[in-house]
Amino acid sequence: MEGEVMEAYHCSHPGERNVMVAIDEGEYSHYALVWTLDNLRESVQKTTVLIFMAHPPANRNITFAAGLANARVYCPVSSNPDFVKSVEENQNKLTAAYLEKAKEICASRGVKAETIADVGDPKEAICEAVLKYNVGLLIMGERGLGKIKRAILGSVSSYCLQYAKCPVLVVKKQQ
Repeated sequence: MEGEVMEAYHCSHPGERNVMVAIDEGEYSHYALVWTLDNLRESVQKTTVLIFMAHPPANRNITFAAGLANARVYCPVSSNPDFVKSVEENQNKLTAAYLEKAKEICASRGVKAETIADVGDPKEAICEAVLKYNVGLLIMGERGLGKIKRAILGSVSSYCLQYAKCPVLVVKKQQ
């Protein structure tokens, strides 16, 4: 996947500001991509759209719960290195498949797209990619968390609105 990152980095012209659509496996980011292609067609056809996806690193510790009468004991266990490698390979394959599907959607609408994959906390990885790839507009979907869940869990789009060093367009899916 590192090759894909470098391919996208080299395709932009010096001084050109890129449009980046951040996606994940959910329907909200897919909706944001399609909305962008349908509603910003003239703007995105003049440039290469960067499609970015990040996934967290594989968890090297597994926690399981064991019953002990009426109490539960949570025991962390280190994962087998082969298991971790297998999980990482599967995550990379899934990420590549999502990115390829997004690229096909762009091509079907006459828009040139490059894909970028990264491993890390998605909200931080997106903000870092904005700087690295000279992004002039970041587009992402709103996941649809309620106010309470968003306050407790946080939100990638809320984080990017605050910390991304470019304008951010959050596309809300119509119900």
